[in-house]
Amino acid sequence: MKALSLLLAFLLGISLLQSADFGPDWENLDSAVNGRWWEKTHTGRKAWLEMVKVPRDEVVAFAIYTIDRGMVKLTAQMYPLYPDESRKARLELQIDSEWQEVASALIYELGWSAHFRINGWDESKSVPYRVRHGEEAQFEGVLRANDKSKSKNEIVIGNLSCNSNQDRGDRNSIVANLKKQDPDMLFFAGDQTYDHTEHTAGWLLWGAQFAEIIKDRPVVTIPDDHDIGQGNLWGEGGVQAKIIAGNDGGYFYPADYVRMVERCQTWHLPDPYDATPIAQGIGVYYTSYNVGGIDFAIIEDRKFKTGPNGEIPPMGPRPDHINEPTYKRSAVDVPGLKLLGDRQLAFLDNWSEDWTDAEMKCVLSQTNFAGAVHLHGSFENRLLADLDSNGWPQTGRKNALKEMRKAMAFHLAGDQHLSVLTRHGIENWRDGPVTFVSPAIVNNYYGRWWWPEGGESGPNPVEASPLPWTGDFEDGLGNKISMLAYANPDPEANRRGKRDPKEDWADGYGLARFYKNSQEVVFECWPRFADVGKGDSQQYPGWPMRFKMSENDGREPVAYLPELNFKGIENPVVQIIEESTGEALYTTRVRGRSYRPKVFTKGKYTIRVGEDLPILKSVKGVRSVAANSKKKLSISIR
Repeated sequence: MKALSLLLAFLLGISLLQSADFGPDWENLDSAVNGRWWEKTHTGRKAWLEMVKVPRDEVVAFAIYTIDRGMVKLTAQMYPLYPDESRKARLELQIDSEWQEVASALIYELGWSAHFRINGWDESKSVPYRVRHGEEAQFEGVLRANDKSKSKNEIVIGNLSCNSNQDRGDRNSIVANLKKQDPDMLFFAGDQTYDHTEHTAGWLLWGAQFAEIIKDRPVVTIPDDHDIGQGNLWGEGGVQAKIIAGNDGGYFYPADYVRMVERCQTWHLPDPYDATPIAQGIGVYYTSYNVGGIDFAIIEDRKFKTGPNGEIPPMGPRPDHINEPTYKRSAVDVPGLKLLGDRQLAFLDNWSEDWTDAEMKCVLSQTNFAGAVHLHGSFENRLLADLDSNGWPQTGRKNALKEMRKAMAFHLAGDQHLSVLTRHGIENWRDGPVTFVSPAIVNNYYGRWWWPEGGESGPNPVEASPLPWTGDFEDGLGNKISMLAYANPDPEANRRGKRDPKEDWADGYGLARFYKNSQEVVFECWPRFADVGKGDSQQYPGWPMRFKMSENDGREPVAYLPELNFKGIENPVVQIIEESTGEALYTTRVRGRSYRPKVFTKGKYTIRVGEDLPILKSVKGVRSVAANSKKKLSISIR
């Protein structure tokens, strides 16, 4: 296809103008695809302008979709259209071997996207689809069945992020491997494009690079800071930022631009939990999504987060970096600072209790809840703390991890340009969830390393690990983390800047294999140029690793409640509430017909049980039980 060849051929070093004088037609925003784009000849954007001028039978670039709760949501991404071309796209399904048009949608000229919704969908079937424009342009794929049945035990999720604009070439090696591994869903955690003021052109390139794998399976894409045009994003609830670096909080570019980016990347996600817009009318997309019986919470790390400017004194080369070794870590945890914000914490609390059609739970977000990095940008640049991670503010981090722990949820993320596998500590080491951060898709933009000063492992290192620096550590903000695996780039290859496929830049992608019957996950970490046909030896050292869902709550029990025996229900949902505080300690899907809940203080507890929600229906015995009571409780669901 000419469109693909043009996309993969365009040049490095495109000038990205960042003037504040946008004008009514966004002269300096999305300029390759807005206004009279077909007449533009600006030399700084010549490559973009040539890339978007595709043959008219190729104007449907790609499509992304999700299927959940009987609803299909699909976004079709178009190349820019000429004035005399139709602003309508059509969705067709292949039913009984015949193509039938089922919907049409108007095309937004800001971002050139069209959006389709189908209600009452039978999720058990795979159905071919195609998006059409005019008489000849089309993009074909398959609406993949969302099989939540017990017979499908393994659910595979691809975990990817950070698609560097320093390499405009193909992603064929990753796509070929993913085709062999055939994930049930793909998660792109952010920075799908680094082209700041040219989101649509960069987004079109991302689609061309991954079209052959995204067309046949659901995809979750969430934008990060570079997608919306900023090096860092501290959203502060949508306020207007005064400077491009954004360290004072807010969005620098116009709200229409932000809404366009989020519309293109997130409209196809299940509807938001609470769609109330934030400041400037910017939307939200945090929501839940059930894939094959694995319930994912999709959250927005940056949207409500407080910026550091004016909140803490400068202690490094820039406001978001700390390099002052004598600073008091507690001093930067200023009361009132936000991380996920009250709305998302309330969402996670609700999500942790609802296990409808769910066997396991996992949170998807942009970045890690810790600063699991020592060297930033170059091998010579050691930083103590990076406030751009979810390790800051520390109280916000703890609040988020506590909500995740209530559901015994795993966590997948990206952003860090360094793949790590960490177990979080909230009050004590290893009492919180496990996080897997994917490698950068291409790691030549901003390399990072896990490289403890002094070269010592931490206490409790991973037994028989091939990696020298595993174990229990504190990050530069005082957060407790246990490093389980990491994939450092080769420093010399990074310095050279040009690569050979045999060189170790520590880029690639991750896989999470969820096993519903045993409630376990296996995390895999694959180099960009690996050959998956050669087996696990091709993975980065330290992977794969396996975890039980229960390990996401690593608190040491001080007592156990009476054994619960269930009648009339299989694999129930059990919730344990501490009566002295009214707090739900955890809610979990139990495998089998008996369970003995653990608790962490002595006292009295309420047990709630249900098929999908913890609703106490009938208990033979007492509802309120004391820790370490010897009696057994027989629970009948009627």
